[in-house]
Formats: sequence, structure tokens, C-alpha cells
Amino acid sequence: MTKTGYFLISILAVAAAIAPLDAQETGAQDREYWVSTMTRIADPVIRNMSKDRLRKKMPVETWPAKENPSNSRTTHLEALGRTVCGIAPWLELGPDNTPEGKLREKYIRMTCKAISNGVSPEASDYLNFTVTRQPLVDAAFLCQGLLRAPQQLWGNLTEETRRNFIAAMENIRKIKPVESNWLLFSAMIEAAMLEFTGDWNPEPVEYALERFRQWYKGDAWYGDGKDLHMDYYGSYVIHPMMYDILKVMERHGKDDGRMLELEQKRLTRYARQLELFISPDGAYPVIGRSITYRFGAFQALSQAALCGILPAETTPAAVRCALTAVIRRHMQVEGNFDKDGWLTLGFCGHQPGVAERYISTGSLYLCSAVFLALGLPSGDPFWTSPAEKWSGLKAWSADKDVKIDKAIKF
Repeated sequence: MTKTGYFLISILAVAAAIAPLDAQETGAQDREYWVSTMTRIADPVIRNMSKDRLRKKMPVETWPAKENPSNSRTTHLEALGRTVCGIAPWLELGPDNTPEGKLREKYIRMTCKAISNGVSPEASDYLNFTVTRQPLVDAAFLCQGLLRAPQQLWGNLTEETRRNFIAAMENIRKIKPVESNWLLFSAMIEAAMLEFTGDWNPEPVEYALERFRQWYKGDAWYGDGKDLHMDYYGSYVIHPMMYDILKVMERHGKDDGRMLELEQKRLTRYARQLELFISPDGAYPVIGRSITYRFGAFQALSQAALCGILPAETTPAAVRCALTAVIRRHMQVEGNFDKDGWLTLGFCGHQPGVAERYISTGSLYLCSAVFLALGLPSGDPFWTSPAEKWSGLKAWSADKDVKIDKAIKF
């Protein structure tokens, strides 16, 4: 595409974002767009793995490009775990007689089969749960996905698949995390074991939570280790995993609720900050590590909407419109997908030079996490309310209803 073409796309994106709200699409149209975009992203992973051919079909792109990159040992678990983590709340709504409900039924069936192949030692797509430390990361994302869809995913797995899954997690438990957000991956494995077997080792969970108590820097920001990193790992991993782990502990009477109450307030505040980052045209700061995860940077905001803990300063409709603008801003650029529909390395289009050495094709599917709010049924106010301006659009359109932003003190 020419420079003129890209310029016109940018102008159109801005124009769509700042158009009069009565000219914007309805919530139902937004939902249809979210579903079509999510399934476009997820389909190559879930469909091919359900047919036991993910290893055969999925490319392994890395930077710098190599013939047989070491990432090929872990990239398939990355692709499955991260995709399931994002689409699970939508799957958990279950099948119904609507076109969307029938589509969900298809993806529930395929996802369960994909998981079955991934944990079956006899399958061609049997995943790596032992070589290098990376499998800890993406087994945790897979566990988080199962926790987000306990009825439609875990509930629909065969007993053999459940046994195979638990055996795989026993191997994962042997992997020692580094002193960073990785501590939450070990904690997530234990939370899933508690939820699905009733048997867990609380030590990795207690250690992770204590470390993050120590690493808290203020105003909803945690250090990733002892140091603060200005990036989106608070949304990729830290807030979503900590909140989900604490919810499991609450359900099983393993926590007094004080840490959960505190983390919920911090997650809500962090969601507010993410909403403030979104410009009138759906752009946002391109900063820090792992920007190839694209709009996965907004997992925490979408999770806050899903869990009904959005900040008081915004509304579900405004968040819906803001996230839709973000998704469209990414998707309106050519190059996000290769000719066979697989995600390519890049932030906006194909930009392999922005990928760290630990990034490969499978890593990119954490972008699916932006779609968590699809777990809200179509009749929820998030989807039925008329379009509203989000904070960035209000601020840059001289709207009188612009609120002061304040830090939290806990």
C-alpha cells in the first residue's frame, strides 16, 4: 500500500471515531464486529488444532528470522493458551439458537478437541510441557482460560482429557519461575488445580501474592520484580491473573478477602488509566515490552467490564466504544495477517523489527484478551446502551463533561 493509502486509512479512522455519536454503530453492530474479528484471529489456531494439524500448518515467525527457531518448541502452546484465555468468557455463554449461539457451539466443540489434542501424548499436536521454562507461561494462560469457562470448556472435556491435562500440569509444576510476573504463572497453575481437583500447593500462590504486595508502587502500578517497568504487563498479566487467582481462593475459602478487595480497587483504577490512554481515533501509547500483543494491552479494561468493576468515571457504553475504536484502528491496517490468516509479527501491520527475541507467531495470540467483554450477554447494557464518548474523545472535542483524574492512595 502507498503512503497516500495509509494516510487515507488514518484519516478515515479518525473521522469514524469523532463522528457524531448518533452516526456511530449500535452496540449490536459493535458486538457483531467484535465476534467477527475475534473468530478471524482465533480460527486458524482452534480449527487446525482441533484437527490435530497445528504443528503442520502454523508458521513460526521470529525476529531475526531463522530457519528452525528455538521458539518452535513452545510457540504452539503459546498459540493455544493465549487464544483460549481470550475467547473463554464468550464460550462460557454457551450455545443457543441465535447465529452467534450456533457459532459459539462450533467453537466450544473445536476448542475442547484442540485442548484434547494438546494434552494427548498420542496426538501430533501434543504440546511441550517440559522443555525450557516457557511452557510455564502459556500453561498458565491455558489454565486461566479454563477458569474463565468452567462449564463450557472444563465441563465438556472427557475424563481422559482431564487426566491428561492434570498430568501435563504436574510437569509444569516442576518449572521454577523467575522473580517477576512469572510468579503469577505458577500461582495460576495452583489456582486451576484447586478449582478442578480440590488439591493444590498453596506455597507458590502465597509467595507470589507476598512478592506483589512488596512490589506495589502506588496508583495501581506494580513492579515487575522490584523495579517498575513502563509497559502493559499490568494488563497482559499482573492485574488479570492476580484478580482471577484471588477469586478462586475466595470461592474455596482460602483467603480472608482483604487482598481481593484491595486488588479489585486497584484493577478498577488501572482500568480507568487504560481508558484514559485511548485517543479519539483509537490510538494509544506504543511503549514498553511485547507491543506485538497489539490490543491485548487492554485485557484489564475488558476484564473490568466483564466483571462489573469499571470505574465510576466512565460507563460501559463508553468503554465499548473506546475498545471498538482501538480494535478498528489496528485492524484497518494491512499486514496483520499472512496470506493464510495467521497473525504476523508487528504492532500495527507487519513490523517484525518490534518483536523481542522471545516473541514468535504463537505469542501474538494474547491479543485475543481484548475480547473478554464478549462474555457479557448481548442483552447487557455494555452492548445495548447507545454509543457514548470515552474520556479521550471528550477531552479532545471540547466536551464540558470532562472529569479530573486522581490517583488512588492504597
